[in-house]
Amino acid sequence: MIDYDGEEALVVKRPDHVDPRAEVDFDIYNPPNVRDGFHAAWKTLQNRAVSNIVWTPRNGGHWIATSGHAIKEIFADNRYFSSRINFVPKAAAEFSKLMPSTMDPPEHRPVRNLLNANLSPKAIGRSEGWMRDLVISLIEGFRSRGECNFTAEYAEKLPIQVFLKIVDLPIGDGAKLKFLADEILRPTGKLTPQQAMQGFFDYLDGPLNARIGGDGEDLLSRIANSKIGDRALTRFEMLNMSVAVLIGGLDTVVNFLGFMMDFLAQHPAERRRLAANPVLIPIAVEEFIRRFPVVTIGRVVKQDVEYEGVTLKAGDMVMLPTVLHGLDDRENDEPMAVRFNRDVFEHSTFGNGIHRCAGIHLARSEIRITLKEWLVRIPEFEVAQHTLAVSGGGIVGSLEPLHLTWATPTYSGDAR
Repeated sequence: MIDYDGEEALVVKRPDHVDPRAEVDFDIYNPPNVRDGFHAAWKTLQNRAVSNIVWTPRNGGHWIATSGHAIKEIFADNRYFSSRINFVPKAAAEFSKLMPSTMDPPEHRPVRNLLNANLSPKAIGRSEGWMRDLVISLIEGFRSRGECNFTAEYAEKLPIQVFLKIVDLPIGDGAKLKFLADEILRPTGKLTPQQAMQGFFDYLDGPLNARIGGDGEDLLSRIANSKIGDRALTRFEMLNMSVAVLIGGLDTVVNFLGFMMDFLAQHPAERRRLAANPVLIPIAVEEFIRRFPVVTIGRVVKQDVEYEGVTLKAGDMVMLPTVLHGLDDRENDEPMAVRFNRDVFEHSTFGNGIHRCAGIHLARSEIRITLKEWLVRIPEFEVAQHTLAVSGGGIVGSLEPLHLTWATPTYSGDAR
């Protein structure tokens, strides 16, 4: 196990207020058997949990909500649960106060409002034309070859290039920024989180300087020239918010796309149904979002409280694995199955409450356009033989590298 100092992950003794029956040995950065399946590894915890919230001694010791109900409720409860610290180990997280994700009411709302204009449904709708062009260009870049490394040639390019366009930064900088984001979300020890954050700050210093006082409409320009109340943002606030939006845009959809396409490659009946009935794609998007969440985020307990039969003390950390809400049998019938005829999709994939993901509309558009344009061009594909895509844990789960192969299809026309 690797923690944020690059050493063996901190394992602590169970505190007196934790019932021994609630203790499990579970490392969110390396769930048991995660290499065989990220979602299945988390589902195993849910199946064996003796209560809706359990405690692990790993990564400094923290609680894990295991039921969909608890996850959804804690996300929205600002009275007892604070967003001030949102990952573990807690000591390592103290240095990182990304805005607005680590802000509580009432300070949260005016900062969150700064992001909404560029990520609203209307704004994303205006961007779908060039997003579709990018999707088609990426697919056509390898379609005639009959194979691709989906992770490297598509999943790591589409969301990153889309987001870099939204913030008006060079496309060629994507790999460097993705590396910094990975060292925060899935630390390998190559950099400490402090070093990764400083890397972001150093990178963004010049672009922010250039945009202060300008009239650009990209998200970075809006951050550089916005106000909170009647005051301009401080330099640190500009850098902090910019890092927050970059991390959010550079990683989550990248990994989600891998899990979705791996499923379609290995389930030809569902894939062919979508290819033959593109009208189902919007419903499929919601089902995939329910089935393949990737984020685990945390809250810190603000005051002592009895919750779901356990005693939570002020300062305790509670991790909220979004994967477990959508996979809860009490919330969704046959949750491990992918079905395109569900009437209700119960999940917390984008969080809940005031911190519900600001990029929700962008993510849905990227997923929907990917499905539509891919299936019309490459309707038949499978995982390449003798290759293995490996799942990994972390604040954001991962699957890589995913190699796909297909008989070169004949395509003519426009899927638009």
